[in-house]
Amino acid sequence: MWLPSALFVLLASSVRSSFYDNPELDPIPETGSPLDELKQKWDSDWSFTGISTFAHLRHVKCLTAPYEPFDIGIIGAPFDTAVSYRPGARFGPRSIRHASARQTPFRSFNHRAGINPYLSWPLILDCGDIPITPFDNALALHQMSTAFLELNSRRALSYSNPPSHKHPKLVTLGGDHSVALPALRALYHTYHQPIALLHFDAHLDTWHPSAYPSVWSDHPGSQDDFTHGTMFWIASQEGLIRNTSSVHAGLRTRLGGSDYDDYANDDTQGFLRIEADDIDELKPSGVADLIVNKIGTDVPVYLSLDIDVLDPGLAPGTGTPEPGGWTTRELIQILRGIEDLNLVGADVVEVAPAYDGSGEETALAAAQAVYEIVTSMVKRGLKERGEHDKVVKKTPGKEWLSSGLNGKGRKVLEEAKERVPGKDEL
Repeated sequence: MWLPSALFVLLASSVRSSFYDNPELDPIPETGSPLDELKQKWDSDWSFTGISTFAHLRHVKCLTAPYEPFDIGIIGAPFDTAVSYRPGARFGPRSIRHASARQTPFRSFNHRAGINPYLSWPLILDCGDIPITPFDNALALHQMSTAFLELNSRRALSYSNPPSHKHPKLVTLGGDHSVALPALRALYHTYHQPIALLHFDAHLDTWHPSAYPSVWSDHPGSQDDFTHGTMFWIASQEGLIRNTSSVHAGLRTRLGGSDYDDYANDDTQGFLRIEADDIDELKPSGVADLIVNKIGTDVPVYLSLDIDVLDPGLAPGTGTPEPGGWTTRELIQILRGIEDLNLVGADVVEVAPAYDGSGEETALAAAQAVYEIVTSMVKRGLKERGEHDKVVKKTPGKEWLSSGLNGKGRKVLEEAKERVPGKDEL
């Protein structure tokens, strides 16, 4: 019975050989590598094709690939068993990756920054997800802390003299907000100093564990100290964050009790609080300036972005929504205004797709936030490397498009008319 099979294999091999040996049939030209030819034909994706990685970046399971160095890693932390209201953020990493599909290396030039972060100096990888148990929060915290430290302590691919280039930078896709605690622990041990925290959120997340009901902290084996509203209190107690240069931005939550004890407790941890409605007076640029002035541009900074900083009318897919939040446009403007910060890590968390709209509004906003954060990391890296010339200057003659008709706006409009003869209708 083996003879027909053997003859078939030999015949197939003969046909294949004659096909590639026949110059009239050979699809690969004599000059150039066959592999290069295949890549030119097939090694690309549309935004709606391909395996779902963040921005179509190359996927490497970084935790099991210590000999594949990188500069910036996108890593998922699918964990949501420390929430106080609606679960579902464990599906956030998958949702954010899916929503990032229109970010492709060939169409990701950031016009405000003058660079395409995916075609610039760093190697950016999608590092996959951290395997995290959903059954034991103490073990989950240990798993995340170990994973972040493993990756942060490695040497970056593009290592150079500035200390911020010595180690790779991670952008974490949450997961609930508690994932920020193990990330801060890893950064503290990596940089051997407290980290400034820039915290975008509707909530303080510096609550003492006793602020929650049904807390039995003295019960043997209790894990209820670790929640998505206490992790920065824990981080402060452990000395992980700077208590003179950290910021909350976008706050609008209700407080506990009948007074300002929550704020008094927050004050002891050294945070500057920017309320959501402060933006009415400050404008996005003012919020950004306030953040940069408080934190400074030299200290290492961890940016932690809870998607509920946005108004739930625009980003409903989250576990603890609060009315009255910022718009997506306002958040993007603020992120663009803080590009000079020395970001050593970041997260975008609390995306719970089960509550999102059919248009994936929340996940899209989260993916855009990651893009803006990565862009700022890359642009600062160019400056530190002395490669300012690789930042493309803005196209002249377009300033009038975004200018209001105040005195300055009228002047810019007149200058635009002079540059474009015959455009009196502007």
